[in-house]
Amino acid sequence: MSRVRFATAQALFEVFPDLNQRIDAKPTDQRPIDFLSGLASGGKLDDAVAFCAHLLPRREAVWWACGCARSFLGDIPRDRAAGPVAAEAWVYEPDEERRLAALEIGFKGEGNNPSTWLALGAGWSGGSLFPQAPTPVQPFMTPRCARIAVLLSAMSLKKNERPPRLRTCIAEGIKLAETGL
Repeated sequence: MSRVRFATAQALFEVFPDLNQRIDAKPTDQRPIDFLSGLASGGKLDDAVAFCAHLLPRREAVWWACGCARSFLGDIPRDRAAGPVAAEAWVYEPDEERRLAALEIGFKGEGNNPSTWLALGAGWSGGSLFPQAPTPVQPFMTPRCARIAVLLSAMSLKKNERPPRLRTCIAEGIKLAETGL
C-alpha cells in the first residue's frame, strides 16, 4: 500500500515550505515519486534526500534514515549506537515511552553525529518538543532530522562511492514510500 500522502510535488512543498530553502529544484505538478526520481537521476542527490525525507511519513522517514546511516557507516561503535537503537525501537513500537527515550538520547548527543539526529528524528515525531514544557513538535522536524542524519552519514563515504550509494538509499526511500513498512 502506497504511503505517499501528496498528489503532486507542489503539494508537498506547500505543506513543507522550508523545502524551498533546501532544494534548488522548483516544485512541479509531477507525482512526488516521479519528481524524486528526476532529482536522483539528474544528480541532485542532496535535494533528493531532502525531498525523500519529507515525502515519507515520520515513522518511515526514521526507519529509512536509520537504514541509510547503517549502510553508509557500517558497524556503528557501541558508544555511538544508542541513537539508532533508540530510533529503531521507536519505529518497532512508536509509543510515548520510546519516543521520550530517543529524545533524551538525542538531546545528549553531538550535533555532528548522525546517531544524534536519528534519535531526535524519533524523539520529535510527535508529542511535545521538550518533555518539561508543552510545546508541540512541528511536522517538519522529523524529516529535517532524517535528512541531516543521512547526509552526515554519507560524509563518511569516499567521494566516488557517495553518488551510487546515495542513489541506492533514495531508491530504498522510494520503495518504502510505495509499499510502507
